[in-house]
Amino acid sequence: MVYAVIMAGGVGSRFWPASRRAHPKQFLRVFGEQTLIQQTVSRLDGLVPPDRCYVVTNEAYVDQTREQLPQIPPQNVLAEPMSRNTAPCINYAAVTLQRLDPDAVMVVLPADHVIRDEEQFRDVLAVAISAADEPGALVTIGINPTHPATGYGYIQFDGSRDELGDHDRAFPVKTFAEKPDLETAERFLDSGDFLWNSGMFVWRADTVLENLQRFVPRTFDAFKPLGELPPDADTRDAVQRAFETSPSISIDYAIMERAESVYVVPSSFGWSDIGDWRAVYDLADKDEMGNALTGEVVVQNSSRCLVRSAEGRIVVLVGIHDTLVIQTDDATLICKREHSQQVKTVVEYLGAHHLDGYL
Repeated sequence: MVYAVIMAGGVGSRFWPASRRAHPKQFLRVFGEQTLIQQTVSRLDGLVPPDRCYVVTNEAYVDQTREQLPQIPPQNVLAEPMSRNTAPCINYAAVTLQRLDPDAVMVVLPADHVIRDEEQFRDVLAVAISAADEPGALVTIGINPTHPATGYGYIQFDGSRDELGDHDRAFPVKTFAEKPDLETAERFLDSGDFLWNSGMFVWRADTVLENLQRFVPRTFDAFKPLGELPPDADTRDAVQRAFETSPSISIDYAIMERAESVYVVPSSFGWSDIGDWRAVYDLADKDEMGNALTGEVVVQNSSRCLVRSAEGRIVVLVGIHDTLVIQTDDATLICKREHSQQVKTVVEYLGAHHLDGYL
């Protein structure tokens, strides 16, 4: 059986002021009528049925998640009592699935990605699922880079993009690379054997648990008691203790950069992790002046701007270029496009100055 595990615990501080503690990024409608988390589940149609979809999210977001995803059984929304990064999140999901199905295969997806070609996405996942059936295999999805991006991690694989052709397959991974500077990113592209790291994974639950036990035993041991409970047991106390005990560590650092049998499936399905408002601008439909406008917006002698007005309010731009303007009922962000990553520091400033009403 193939199961989907959707990681939805983040806040998305770079999407302030639309993303807030009480209503984080995954619940926003960024493109289209569905929210990001709804789109993540919808694109699995035909591959993983809703009753085999699981969402791991902060306990504060459980009710919102269930409201947004009524097709998923309520018990499939797993509550994290605190944030401990992706390795504990995945350990929690793997133990939960193995209690139900010892042969479970997990498709692990972030809740906040945008994917344009959903049919190709499902085809790539099918290749990854097949590869994950090999003993000990840990499979990730790599994205064929279109430019020397400095905001993504990279994966070097054993081969080259010239070998890919029309036949999809999984390639052995040589190494993982952190977010590079521009010169290094350009060198990665020129080499032909680097892909963007999408943060999507496929593996058997028992395989990932074996690797967690080997490489991060503190995390594995923290969640081991949860796996020993009967399927119908109340797990809240065990989950609380597990997250309190486990260190905070990403799955990349925990096992992917250290394990032997790691594979990547290269893909090109119109992927973006839309980490900030600039990424939204890059993907949005634009007018003849390069403006991406949502809501009541008037622009005059302005170009290459992303503008979103609050309901019932209007935004007017005169002589403004290369700017982000995001308006909500109680806050307005005005930021040059190239400084979009710095929005996170604004959120940190608001917290440090006890302006929690805006967080």
